[in-house]
Amino acid sequence: MPLRHPHNSGVLASTATDARGSSTRGSTTCAGSPELWRPAGSASRAGRSRTVGLVVRNPFFTELARGAEDRAAAEGLSILLGNSDEDPARESTYLDLFEEQRVHGVLISPLGDVTERLERLRERGTPAVLVDRRGEGTGFSSVAVDDVAGGYLAVRHLLDIGRRRIALLAGPLDIRQVADRVTGARRAIAEVSDSTLEIINAPGLTVVDGRRGGEEVAARTPADRPDGIFAVNDLLAVGVLQALVMTGSLRVPDDIALVGYDDIDFASAAVVPLTSVRQPSQLIGSTAIDLLLEAVADPGLDPREVVFQPELVVRASTAR
Repeated sequence: MPLRHPHNSGVLASTATDARGSSTRGSTTCAGSPELWRPAGSASRAGRSRTVGLVVRNPFFTELARGAEDRAAAEGLSILLGNSDEDPARESTYLDLFEEQRVHGVLISPLGDVTERLERLRERGTPAVLVDRRGEGTGFSSVAVDDVAGGYLAVRHLLDIGRRRIALLAGPLDIRQVADRVTGARRAIAEVSDSTLEIINAPGLTVVDGRRGGEEVAARTPADRPDGIFAVNDLLAVGVLQALVMTGSLRVPDDIALVGYDDIDFASAAVVPLTSVRQPSQLIGSTAIDLLLEAVADPGLDPREVVFQPELVVRASTAR
C-alpha cells in the first residue's frame, strides 16, 4: 500500500439506503473541506444516504478510489471524495460527519491507532474496514499489500541487473510500510555476498524530499555513489530522477539505476520511465468495499485479513 507521512489518512464511508429512496448511482462528488460539507441529501435519523465518502491524499489513492467507486456503483452507491491533507483533526472531523450521516460503514487508512474510535462507531451500528494496514489484533477486517515482498522485489531486481552498491531512500522508519520495505530490501542484499545497502533517511515522502536525496547522491564522488537506488515510493523516486537528470552528467540507468514503489501514473510518464513495484490499487479499493458490505450484512462475522502480492514493472530507469 501507498506510503504516507504518519499524519496522512484515507477514510471511506459507505451508506446503503436513503430515507426518500433517491439514487445517485455511479457519480463522484468533491466534498471540499470537512467542516463545510453537508450533503443536500443528508440522512435523517430514520434513514441513510446512498453516498460513499472517501478521503484521499496521494496519487495511489486516486486509483484505489476508482476501484471503490466501480464496486460501489454496482451496489447503487456513490463516492464522495475529500482530502484529509495529512491532518488528524480533519480525519476526526470526517469520522464525525460520517457518523452524523448515519453511514453503514467506514473504510479508513488511519493516521495512528484509531481502534477505540472505530469500536465506538461499531457499537453504534457502523462497522469499519482498515485499508493500508494489517488488521491482526484489532478485531476489524483489513486490506493490505505485502510490503516486505515488495521491498525484496525492488532490490533483487537491481542486484539481478548487476548493481551492487544499493542506496535505499526511505521515509520515516516508524511508518510500517517503510519499515517493511526496508526489511525486504535487506533480505535481497543478504542473498548476494558482494552487495551493500545504504539507508538514506528522508524526512518525508514527497517529490521535494526525493530531489534533496538525489542531489546529495549526485554531489558525491563517483567512487562513493551508489549504482542503484530504491526509493520507497514513486514520489521520492521522481524527485531523485529530477535531481540526477538536472546534473546533466549522470545518466539513468547507465550510471545509476532507479526503482520506485506504487506505480502511480507519474511513473510511466516520467522523463525516464520509472521501474516501479506495482500494487493492485483498484483491486484493493473494490475488495475494501466487499469487506465492508460483508460487515454490514453480518456484524457478527469474524474479521478477514486480505493481503495482496505486489509485482515489479520494469521500465527504462533500470533497462539499458
